[in-house]
Amino acid sequence: MINTKYIWLFVSLIGLVSCNEPEDVLADFNIDTSTEVVPNLTAGSVDFSTYVSVGNSLTAGYTDNALFKAAQENSMPNILSKQFAMVGGGTFTQPLMNDNFGGLILGGNPVISPLTGEQLFTPRLVTTGGAPLALTDVIGPVMPTTDFLLNNPTGPFNNMGVPGAKGYHLIAPGFGNIANFPAAANPYFIRMTGSTPDASVLELAMAQNPTFFTLWAGNNDVLGYAISGGNGSDPITDQTTFNFAISTLVSSLTSNGAKGVMANIPYVTDIPQFTTIPYNALDPNDEDTGPELVAQIPLLNTVFGAINQVFAAIDPSRTITFSTTEANGVVIHDKTLPNLSAQIAGALGASDSFSLFVQSLGLPAEAAPMVAQLMGNAYGQARQANANDLLLLTSKTAIGEVSENSSTALQASNIPKALADQFSVHGITLPLADHWVLLPSEQAEIKAATDAFNTTIKNAADAAGLAFVDANALLSQLASSGLASDNFILTSNLVTGGAFSLDGVHLTARGNAYIANEFMKAIDATYGSNFEASKSLVDIGNYPTNYSPLLQ
Repeated sequence: MINTKYIWLFVSLIGLVSCNEPEDVLADFNIDTSTEVVPNLTAGSVDFSTYVSVGNSLTAGYTDNALFKAAQENSMPNILSKQFAMVGGGTFTQPLMNDNFGGLILGGNPVISPLTGEQLFTPRLVTTGGAPLALTDVIGPVMPTTDFLLNNPTGPFNNMGVPGAKGYHLIAPGFGNIANFPAAANPYFIRMTGSTPDASVLELAMAQNPTFFTLWAGNNDVLGYAISGGNGSDPITDQTTFNFAISTLVSSLTSNGAKGVMANIPYVTDIPQFTTIPYNALDPNDEDTGPELVAQIPLLNTVFGAINQVFAAIDPSRTITFSTTEANGVVIHDKTLPNLSAQIAGALGASDSFSLFVQSLGLPAEAAPMVAQLMGNAYGQARQANANDLLLLTSKTAIGEVSENSSTALQASNIPKALADQFSVHGITLPLADHWVLLPSEQAEIKAATDAFNTTIKNAADAAGLAFVDANALLSQLASSGLASDNFILTSNLVTGGAFSLDGVHLTARGNAYIANEFMKAIDATYGSNFEASKSLVDIGNYPTNYSPLLQ
């Protein structure tokens, strides 16, 4: 009887439901039956038929410390061009590299720096799941096939992004003339100039009579100084020069009525090139390097103990000590400190105990004055790094390694090789050089210049009625809390964050896709297009965060 009762109740419910329209039933159960109406994509007031992008490596598609074909195909402007093509955009050509090794050669040979003797324009970085590695360390020796003397592509090129270009380089004649290389020409732009080697980037862009443009310039005007550790080899562009370059670029690009988007400069302190290596990288608890460090600490504290007596009398904050239990600050050279070389040498030379210390190292007592002078020279502007210092990502391969140059110099002073090596360890017994460290004063210089340059960029965009992307704010948010898009959260972590490539400076393809979406949102806001409302933004999940070492 119970079962029969429930059967009749069920039949009654069916009868009630059958009397209503399906929409009424769904409404009774609070189910939304509305269908979202997505508008058709429109260009607003923009003519996308001839799109030209002007800028530097961020525009070119440079990633993983190289320019290569797959990365160019995922460049921010190329991503944009595909969306523009849905609403009248034309063909978008790029000066594609010949391979996916990355790197450049000249006349069939690697390009060697006349200053350092090191190879320039090397193949890309890769990862096998851990820290970035040179491609050659994973797959063996490779020779790039892109030769900027022998096999340059034929333009014109819509993507006028030139890796390494500063703002004023974009208006400089001869910047793409191989006769000016290496002093005043850029090999990536040499590939683009063709039969007009003295034409500027701006002139080649304007020769295409663009109807729409993107301009993302100025990053290298501060970045060069930052990635050289503020050592003065690549100074920050002066404000007057920067202002003139931006004014010239904007006035020319808009002279025929073209519309466009500008973006500003991120803070370098927000990118993993400067945030990955901790200031206290000497960790006695590290599984790999800890045991060797712990074994050296008694001697290190003896060596620095003598020097600390001088520091204690003049500036106690410079005291250098090593712990066997806690992470230790790297020993750095700080050019802003008073040079105490003479005081250190004098104090050590006058100490009887120092003579005994020198003899304990296997040197004769007569060597004490010389060793005192050597130590004075080495530690006159030394201190341990603290949380206010930024170590460059490139310092990772140096910290804890022997400097051959330092060791050779000490051996020339009759110091045995084993001892010379012991006193030539980067970041421990040899203060980490200026080009691997951004001091607080240098960070302040960079921030002041970035803020001033960004004011110039924003004022230029506003005056010309251009759309604007605040890349500075976006990358600051990326560094602090991450950026969400689709089902992904991008962070600024190296390798795992998804936004930055393995060089810690340039974006991944996924990062480029995110920025491309921000450019489209800015176009919507300024020119009345509807990329976002029409769901025509790109899905960043369709773009990779790294490239296989086997990609050739």
